Amino acid sequence: MDSLRVRGHETVPDLRGAQALVHLAAIAHRRGVDESELRRVNVDLAAETGRSAAAAGVPMVFVSSVKVHGEESVAPLRETSPIAPRDAYARSKAQAEEALRAIPGLRLTVLRPPLVYGPAVKANFLALMRAIARGMPLPLAGIENRRSLIYVGNLCDAILACLGSPGKTYLVSDGAPVSTPQLCRAIGAALGRPARLFRLPWLPGKALTGTLEVDDAAIRAELGWRPPCSLEEGLRLTAAWYRNR
Repeated sequence: MDSLRVRGHETVPDLRGAQALVHLAAIAHRRGVDESELRRVNVDLAAETGRSAAAAGVPMVFVSSVKVHGEESVAPLRETSPIAPRDAYARSKAQAEEALRAIPGLRLTVLRPPLVYGPAVKANFLALMRAIARGMPLPLAGIENRRSLIYVGNLCDAILACLGSPGKTYLVSDGAPVSTPQLCRAIGAALGRPARLFRLPWLPGKALTGTLEVDDAAIRAELGWRPPCSLEEGLRLTAAWYRNR
């Protein structure tokens, strides 16, 4: 890649000489951003980048989100599960996928990860780590759910595996889902601070408490991909960052 062509506040890559393009740029976890701004960055810029890749004959890996399927799942989600985004961010990711698939000649692979954790994690996962590290009692002991996660290093490894893929859509995860209480205890073990959980009959909100399970059998069968880090190892590395940040 020789240079960047600047358009407004964004940059569109000049892909001459590149071997592949991985697109992760997006607005996420930012309050107060309206849907038009999300579309401008998450959809329009992705599409323009895709057109640049198609013109240069460069394959593209687009990192989307499992949230294009919704916020909860009764059964494990697969690539063929209905597209049902529930918020502006998820809609923008679904629209970006659609726009990219409409570009003639683009060799496109789409990855839909669940919640990504690791060093520099933000939002709900960071808040949960902070609460456990401080020994705060959490009303999560009675939750019986299943959540798929992926460590950022495992996601990077999956991206590399997709660089030579035939151009499909894949869900990806660390492997077996965990319940929120299991996740809290695993985070506590990584931090050296046992999670203090208690039961409540009702909890507000769905963040980390609902079921959102991914079936990533396709990427494992078709590309032979396996996550190099276990959940425990990923949490250990995340906890090390948290202590030293």
